[in-house]
Amino acid sequence: MFRSIILISACLLLAAPAFAQSAFQTEAPHAVIIDAETGEVMFEKDARDPMAPASMTKIMTADLVFAALKDGRLSPETEFTVSEGAWRRGGVKSGSSTMFLKVGSKASVEDLLKGVIIQSGNDACIVLAEGMAGSETAFADQMTARAHELGLKSATFRNATGWPHVEHEISALDLAKLAQQQVMTYPEYYSLYSQRSFTWNDIKQSNRNPLLGRVTGADGLKTGHTEASGYGLVGSALRGDDRRIIVVNGLTSQSERRDVATRLMEASFSQFRVYDLHEKGTEIATADVYMGKAETVPVALTENIRKGVAVVDRKKISSEVRFTAVKAPISKGDKVAELYVTIPGRPVATYDLVAMEDVERKGLLSRAWTGLLAKIRG
Repeated sequence: MFRSIILISACLLLAAPAFAQSAFQTEAPHAVIIDAETGEVMFEKDARDPMAPASMTKIMTADLVFAALKDGRLSPETEFTVSEGAWRRGGVKSGSSTMFLKVGSKASVEDLLKGVIIQSGNDACIVLAEGMAGSETAFADQMTARAHELGLKSATFRNATGWPHVEHEISALDLAKLAQQQVMTYPEYYSLYSQRSFTWNDIKQSNRNPLLGRVTGADGLKTGHTEASGYGLVGSALRGDDRRIIVVNGLTSQSERRDVATRLMEASFSQFRVYDLHEKGTEIATADVYMGKAETVPVALTENIRKGVAVVDRKKISSEVRFTAVKAPISKGDKVAELYVTIPGRPVATYDLVAMEDVERKGLLSRAWTGLLAKIRG
């Protein structure tokens, strides 16, 4: 009595099996593109498994500072003192990316944020962490908690800098979502990511983001590199009303990161679109109803379905309705089926389908007759 229906339309053709590869590809071992307005994933490649984020971690460090500024716990003029530990682990002594802070000196939150975002200063990160949470370890715990509050479940942070640690990780997709929420939540602070240089202690350092000035509309966010992570980048660009966010990681050199990220960002605007696939409340299919006064009931989605996809993959999207045991009585709004949407290179997405009408149960004699016929027909 129950059936699976394959929906076919001009935009939804049954042509791609589950997990079929997208026609669009990139050299990056980890990559993702999302549309900032909708949050729709437009492309992904090994983007859901945790990876070492290196200095892309500092986007999360900045997020905690932005939140504290927004709710008044900090002001841009708040000053923190540079501890010897911050200098040793993140300053000149460390041999890593540094803001060149001096031991015992003070710096404002505004300047420290510039050191974190523009100069990728590990010392600036540690000073902020110690000033806000008492220790970098405590601050890292807050980073993890905040990430989980935002739904970034792949994230575990063990420091504020991205320094290598076996347990310090986050997925490319969650990094992209983090960037999206910063764009949307902190527009007054997000502009720091596009600042091209910053001078501290008479030392001028340039923003390491290779997309700035190279890709039209690029205005963020952060690069990263360690031996464990390879070369990575979280990037964002705005063109007209469209904003795209990309993440790449695992590349072998600065030049490869620059070139691959540039191609991916350009492609995100020219080769990808967000398509409206199905509208909530519109009949998707009909289900046969067992023991119902009506033989069928129309079913519909409870939400709109929009999907970002490469233009070349558009005709490979398929949708399949799978019914559960549809037995009367049925009330309008009862779940009676699921819609499976398959897009090349992406996990299958599942959506609930609900009855659009009430269906009463047959009377006793009608049920008996229906049951007898069912037995006769096997």
